[in-house]
Amino acid sequence: MSARKILVTNALPYANGPLHLGHMVGYIQADIWVRFQRMCGNEVTYVCADDAHGTPIMLAAEKAGVAPEAFIAGMQESHAADFAAFGVAFDHYHSTHSDENRKLSESIYTKLKAKGYIASRFIEQAYDPVKEMFLPDRYIKGECPKCGTADQYGDNCENCGATYGPTDLKNPKSVVSGATPVLKESEHYFFTLSKPEVQTEVQQWLEHAQVHSSVKAKLREWLDGGLRDWDISRDAPYFGFEIPDAPGKYFYVWLDAPIGYFASLSALLGNDEARLAEFIGPDSTAEMWHFIGKDIINFHGLFWPAMLKGAGHRQPTGLSVNGYLTVNGAKMSKSRGTFIKARTYLDAGLNPEYLRYYFAAKLSDGVDDLDLNLDDFVARVNSDIVGKYVNIASRCAPFLNKYFSGQLSSTLSAEITETLANYFGAKPDAVFEAYARRDYAEALRQTMALADTANQWIQDVEPWSLAKLIEQNSLGPFRTKTGREISFTSADEVRTALHESTTAFVEIFRVLTVLLAPVLPTLTTKALHFLGDAAGRGIKAAQLGYAVRTFEPLATRIDPAAIKAMIAASTESLAPTATGAPKAKPAKPAPAAVAAPTASQAGDATHASIEDFARIDLRIARIENAESVEGADKLLRLTLDLGALGKRQVFAGIKSAYPPEKLVGRLTVMVANLAPRKMRFGMSEGMVLAASGDEGGPFLLAPDDGAQPGMKVK
Repeated sequence: MSARKILVTNALPYANGPLHLGHMVGYIQADIWVRFQRMCGNEVTYVCADDAHGTPIMLAAEKAGVAPEAFIAGMQESHAADFAAFGVAFDHYHSTHSDENRKLSESIYTKLKAKGYIASRFIEQAYDPVKEMFLPDRYIKGECPKCGTADQYGDNCENCGATYGPTDLKNPKSVVSGATPVLKESEHYFFTLSKPEVQTEVQQWLEHAQVHSSVKAKLREWLDGGLRDWDISRDAPYFGFEIPDAPGKYFYVWLDAPIGYFASLSALLGNDEARLAEFIGPDSTAEMWHFIGKDIINFHGLFWPAMLKGAGHRQPTGLSVNGYLTVNGAKMSKSRGTFIKARTYLDAGLNPEYLRYYFAAKLSDGVDDLDLNLDDFVARVNSDIVGKYVNIASRCAPFLNKYFSGQLSSTLSAEITETLANYFGAKPDAVFEAYARRDYAEALRQTMALADTANQWIQDVEPWSLAKLIEQNSLGPFRTKTGREISFTSADEVRTALHESTTAFVEIFRVLTVLLAPVLPTLTTKALHFLGDAAGRGIKAAQLGYAVRTFEPLATRIDPAAIKAMIAASTESLAPTATGAPKAKPAKPAPAAVAAPTASQAGDATHASIEDFARIDLRIARIENAESVEGADKLLRLTLDLGALGKRQVFAGIKSAYPPEKLVGRLTVMVANLAPRKMRFGMSEGMVLAASGDEGGPFLLAPDDGAQPGMKVK
């Protein structure tokens, strides 16, 4: 099969503020896929840019006392630095305020106009007589026409949820100047999406586009309802590109923003039109994938394909859509310290690859929202990356370095060869298949299952006991923790057993390194350096006889103090100033208004708030295995399968009520974000729920038919 040629883009971050962790979800998702495709030998070009036009940027620059060009330049530098720190490696990072984007925007507009897809008509809009500018809906505030709540924006009420137009507000005021808006007529330009032929072109594209079924269903719903003409112009003053032959009229930011993908690509290609046409021309055989958030699927799934078709360009191959990020089960909050900027995370000393891993472990091929539970984040990273993956090398590599000069054995016993074969071939292929369909949660679940089995194998073999026999010049016997008794007939046999087993374990580590490379590029690069120049990346069969370097620590556990520092740095003070007045907050175009909680909303001695409940992450779990715990009268050791969330070990005091064999295969409910607890029998990574009372118990909770492992209990 010939290599695929793929163009990958990410949604353009808006250049009016720094990146936060919610932004990073989609960029990390795309970067992982890009790295995976390149591992497969495909040719991938990965571009992005700052979305640098619009009224909010014009006003933010004015407030900062700088020209818009200087304002967006500083923001672009900040965004690029944050992306690089999180390993998001664009081939080129551009700006929509560029000569390339102006040229392409004018070209596409002119072609649409020549085809009859541009129309003009007069509309009435709210106008600020002080600032002498037309006001977008979100720049007007007043009293909700439905419930009377004050300080609501001009498109919807945050209190009662009503939607309306800005002219419906009572006592409206301009957010910019405080003046009362007036209605004023202006000529606007429209892309005629309502034309039947335009809608047909979008429908035909959607039939073949690689888009998640839920996204397709939503786009079809909009199409079936009939598309309305799209207003693509704004009046001066406005920071953007002036429309050709229309003085004082500017392209609406959402027209030139997606064209910024092509502008960034053009800049990367040295503005070579022939090379650009290989990606965006109507006869292009390259793939075009857009990674976006679910809030902008209408632009990318309706307007953008229609614009491209009308202007004679190829349309996207597919859209990869991610959901929103919550933190600790709730929307990001400045007062709780969970509205976390990307730079704040980095300044707290937290490893950016750990966030890449955590996000990937929760990203399926669906469009589900993702929750960053900070306790679970610490537990999962410490368990998976340090306790499972790196643990294999740290436990075994020193024996290779000390006794065999770092050289792997060139032969393996039949028993080890047979056991090792399970780590090659079909299982890594399944991981790669999950990466290909962007189901990273499944890819990492299967990868960590391999790591779990390897660590159990190490426990069974006990290479440290073999090394002890060498040091003591003894032939055994010794008894392993699993009860096996091992003895040898010669010192060479002891050395061979240690050499071959540690060779097998390091080979498993090498396979895991290859499988984790798209997610953890920096860590796996360090791991590959340890494995040595002779170690290849093949995962179809074991590689023997190569030499590793001296092992050095590859990863450290997350210090909970760093999490606390990050939250403290993200918490916005709500304390009064010395004069007693509330601390002033900078004006923003569209903050969410939040009503003060009542006593019962906030939680008290009698009631729990909804946020209290939301902090508990209840999940459906399948009991994969259950066994008695030696030395514990009441406990059973349960291995729980949580689907995309992986597997957990939990110790439950239910032995008196349930024979272990009767539990295997059952579904139950567990607390998935309970802080791990180290017991003398091992680590307990959660809690299963059970009922008990005077009538007896415990009785395990069981979900209804249809529930699946990993589903959230709400």
